[in-house]
Amino acid sequence: MKRFKYSSLSMVALQNNPKHQFAMKHALLEFNSNSLYTFIPKNACSTLRFSLAIRNGCIAGEQDFNWIHNNNNTFNPTLKEAFKCQYSFVVLRCPFRRLASVFLDKFVAKDRQAWIYWDNQQRKPDLDELSFSDFVKSLMQPYMFKLDIHWRPQVDFLLFDSYSDYFCLESFSDAIHTLKQQIGFEVHDARHLSGHGIERFDLIEGSNSKLTVQEIHNLKQNGTCPAPESLYSTELVEIVKKLYKDDIDFYRLKFGEDNLLFK
Repeated sequence: MKRFKYSSLSMVALQNNPKHQFAMKHALLEFNSNSLYTFIPKNACSTLRFSLAIRNGCIAGEQDFNWIHNNNNTFNPTLKEAFKCQYSFVVLRCPFRRLASVFLDKFVAKDRQAWIYWDNQQRKPDLDELSFSDFVKSLMQPYMFKLDIHWRPQVDFLLFDSYSDYFCLESFSDAIHTLKQQIGFEVHDARHLSGHGIERFDLIEGSNSKLTVQEIHNLKQNGTCPAPESLYSTELVEIVKKLYKDDIDFYRLKFGEDNLLFK
């Protein structure tokens, strides 16, 4: 039997329960099979939201890709629809890799999230001078830790105590196969449309935690990018282990630790 993860944590009316409502906001219905997908930013969510929009008959293909950005809540279920779904799935990611991806993507590209972050940091240091080390250490401030969905803990997005399937982004081919087999859902790779990944770059090893946004931008212009693991110092690994303990423990519970960047 399904059980909503956060509904009973508060005795207030469910519509006023912030944890439950947050998870509901990130639940999407796939109409054909009456399935529910919980989307978590930086976990192949552009690819899956794009695929879902095609599957639900709202867009035709790549020419309509940007439609998804204005329709994050279009496929949100009601409480009854969520409870009665026949299949549910979510994609999780190594927390260390996810945080590195946020910085290498959103901050280096100076997307909206970077400017909102900067404003909340009293615009210090200059955004061009921000390093991954600066970013991670700033997350020790509680209001910064959950400021944005792209680095908010993954467990916050979970609507149910248990899903039909949990997929690991590091083994995403398993998700593609299983979703096709279980619910006839075809995954359309949108990485070339979103430009969020680092697959097209030659990755640089070493110690890069202090590289600034501007320095990484210059590297990317020349076809290179710091490898995710190179952004971490020993100190930063320990900070992330503490901040994202629930995410790391849950990831390890579901997939073991072979794909964790740091054991």
